[in-house]
Amino acid sequence: MSWYILLIVAVAVERVVELVVSNRNLAWSRARGGIEFGARHYPTMVTLHIGLLMGCLVEVLALHRPFVGALGWPMLALVVGAQVLRWRCITTLGPQWNTRVVVIPDAPRVTGGPYRFFSHPNYVAVVVEGIALPLLHGAWITALVFTVLNAALLRTRIGVENAALAGLK
Repeated sequence: MSWYILLIVAVAVERVVELVVSNRNLAWSRARGGIEFGARHYPTMVTLHIGLLMGCLVEVLALHRPFVGALGWPMLALVVGAQVLRWRCITTLGPQWNTRVVVIPDAPRVTGGPYRFFSHPNYVAVVVEGIALPLLHGAWITALVFTVLNAALLRTRIGVENAALAGLK
């Protein structure tokens, strides 16, 4: 159980690192005339992602969810794969990546890396992680609640992002 707590803490630390990178990149984008879209849903997204990590801990500890290797090990592989995909997205977008929807006018649309396969590969990573991280240690309620709420959020977020990116070449 303590290894799972450490994993959740490691993911939380990773999120803090992402926010540091995001804030640096946000300043870079704004200095180049970047325009933010969909700022109203951003606090909901942050709350939902914090809720995922907290839900993983609370459900596993309070409801004594066991680690079942037949489910846990494949879920761990998916969690690792999601992190690899997320960081591949971050490195592919470079300074244009941040956790908000910011578009620099006249910037070329990124079509390399995982973006040549999916329009929104980072959201694939988020969906996989939102299912796999809780299920890794049997937190099926957290996986279900996050997945449903995240689907609603992503519907809004992807719509905003698609509209914002429509003007890029």
